[in-house]
Amino acid sequence: MRRLATSPDDLLPATEALKLSGLEYMQSILDGTNPGPPIGATMGYTLHSVEEGKCVFRGTPEFNVTNPMGTVHGGWYGTLLDSAMACAVMTCIPRGSIYTTLEYKINILRSIPLGTTVDCIGTTDHAGRSTGVAHGEIRGVEDGKLYATGSTTCIVMKIT
Repeated sequence: MRRLATSPDDLLPATEALKLSGLEYMQSILDGTNPGPPIGATMGYTLHSVEEGKCVFRGTPEFNVTNPMGTVHGGWYGTLLDSAMACAVMTCIPRGSIYTTLEYKINILRSIPLGTTVDCIGTTDHAGRSTGVAHGEIRGVEDGKLYATGSTTCIVMKIT
């Protein structure tokens, strides 16, 4: 089981994190060397696979992420897509750099039935000195249905 950060002390210190490329950092979460972010536990998803330019998160929405009508809240789709797309960009940034989401857009195509396991695939379209662009999709693991799509622009900042 992969570790999740439960306090700021669990996270890799910034001085150490900056010694890793974005891909190395994401791989260290996948292999359990470094803990994953706590948002995954809150929202019910984990990092499933990572390679340069691509990240896949897997999750299963449960009742705790529903809206007042009892369907999966749009924020769940958005959070999952933001994680996959931004982390895909992260896999392309060099040592000594950081990134953050500037903006993202999602399109919800259909409601995900509660208890349905989905993969959210983020793929980098461009990774430059100052920006990264990616797109993503949420697909059912068992049914293959496309539930949502998204796009993002991230800012990349050189720290060292």
